[in-house]
Amino acid sequence: MRLLVTGGCGFIGKNFIRYVLDHYQPEMITNVDALTSAGSIESSAPFSSRFGDRYEFFKADIANAERMDEVLTNHSYFAVVNFAQASHVDRGIASPENFIHANVIGTTTLLDAARRRGVKRFVQVSTDQVYGSLPGTERSTERSPLNPSSPYSASKAAADLLVLAAYKTYGQDVVVTRCSNNYGPYQHPEQLIPFTILHTLLDGSLPVYGDGLDVRDWIHVEDHCAAVFDVLMQGRAGEVYNVGADAERNILEVARTILSILGKGEELIRFVPDRPGHDRRYAIDSSKLRHEIGWKPLYDFEAGLQQTIDWYRRNADWGKGVKES
Repeated sequence: MRLLVTGGCGFIGKNFIRYVLDHYQPEMITNVDALTSAGSIESSAPFSSRFGDRYEFFKADIANAERMDEVLTNHSYFAVVNFAQASHVDRGIASPENFIHANVIGTTTLLDAARRRGVKRFVQVSTDQVYGSLPGTERSTERSPLNPSSPYSASKAAADLLVLAAYKTYGQDVVVTRCSNNYGPYQHPEQLIPFTILHTLLDGSLPVYGDGLDVRDWIHVEDHCAAVFDVLMQGRAGEVYNVGADAERNILEVARTILSILGKGEELIRFVPDRPGHDRRYAIDSSKLRHEIGWKPLYDFEAGLQQTIDWYRRNADWGKGVKES
């Protein structure tokens, strides 16, 4: 069985490739990545020597129809797993057209190419941000209305709907996963947890948006990767599956926990003006995935965070190998 993984040089994509090739034999994966600011070829480079002919890489933009047809003609693929996206929320506020290109045009182009080339299944990897901010103790289910607040989340919601429309219109076998905030090894250093770890190790200041009380549901990237693979193999066509670990923490709690583990003081925290369209709280109900497919997270937040801190301590120069833009 051969998989085409797009965005496989990004944080979650590269962890997914490693997870599948480490745990399932003899999986074969083609990685397609445009190598934008979120993708790092350096961290994926060892895959060729480690996995041999079970792995190959192509640099390509999924919005390029000719290139996608070319890639999909090379092999007979069981599935496309689409991690490719423009995802930096702050950058999207300044340049929303990048999100339209990557997340809307790119997803549609890839989806159409997969259908033309007879790919059995298309997995769209999405985000809980499409549901928007939630009050109180409410959690988003797969039936919750989409209420995006930023150009990023709006573009992801549009991509999800286009994927689901392909099932209804063409009978294409598609599934959508929507996951909460990921953390773990190889994450881009501008994201909250690696940024906080790396800057704390250097006694640098830690900017926190607003009052720092915005809540996110955190999940270790390996748990997310396992969920995506389970949905790929067992999910029902045309369905959406939420992926969450029931680990709600606000931003200030996360920063303080990292400071405590690293033995640093809270004087490093610096509050900065909030960004536009910053949702107050995300929380996700993943009971459908747990009951229907039997997935459950293996990491609790404290253990997962400790493992992540240990990894960044061993790889303190990680950020130097990741492109900024």
